[in-house]
Amino acid sequence: MATLGIPQNTIEVLQKHKFRFQKKFGQNFLIDTHVLDKIIRAADITEKDFVLEIGPGIGTMTQYLCENAGQVMAVEIDANLIPILRETLEAYDNVTVVNDDILKMDIGQVARERNGGRPIKVVANLPYYITTPIIMGLFESHVPLESITVMVQREVAERMQSQPGTKEYGALSLAVQYYARAEIVANVPPNCFMPRPNVGSAVIRLTRHQNNPVEVDDEGFMFRIIRASFNQRRKTLQNGLGNDGSLPVSKEQAARALEQMGLSATIRGEKLSLEQFAKLSNILLGDI
Repeated sequence: MATLGIPQNTIEVLQKHKFRFQKKFGQNFLIDTHVLDKIIRAADITEKDFVLEIGPGIGTMTQYLCENAGQVMAVEIDANLIPILRETLEAYDNVTVVNDDILKMDIGQVARERNGGRPIKVVANLPYYITTPIIMGLFESHVPLESITVMVQREVAERMQSQPGTKEYGALSLAVQYYARAEIVANVPPNCFMPRPNVGSAVIRLTRHQNNPVEVDDEGFMFRIIRASFNQRRKTLQNGLGNDGSLPVSKEQAARALEQMGLSATIRGEKLSLEQFAKLSNILLGDI
């Protein structure tokens, strides 16, 4: 089977099957073999690995994964792509193609049944409109994961690895960094895709922490505190928490907690580290 990372081969497959790109699925297929090589290297795929690929498209990256991994499960939501995938992947006996919505699948069950409950690796060229729900869904459902290596919008990748005090830093940065170590491994220009997206892209590797990096009494409560802190970014932290109707926290309680931590009453959420948010959350939880 011809390598799909070469643009001409991709065009031939699409023309043969009269495939039409669907905007609702955010379809942008990779057509650059150098980028594909980088993704495989970054994900450190070996024959011992079970890899879950989200959104295989016509199978461009799937071919690379099959060459390197022990087993691959490719989950594609667009039923029109399933016949194409059968054809482009027919040379491989270590791949299972599933026509489903990844957000509705029980990935934990997949890991148990297909990989004996051992951690799996996720690799994906994600539709940009649904990047965050997919990544956070994988983390929050506590699927056994070793790493997630994904192509995302560059701006989103920068947010995931940003640090306190920067303009990119926010709730997504904290959520991702609570679960994983984030590292951008490649920047990818629009001309590496068909059709070309309007934005730059990046490959980011999220390596799951073996142990949580902070001690927090109630993970869910901490993330409610974090979201409230960034909902109105220009407000002080105590105003953001005190004005959030969904939190059982008053401005006075927020002020006391900040004082206990030795932080200024006028500090904004963007200045606090994950460790400080965990401590703040634990103090507030004890005060309600």
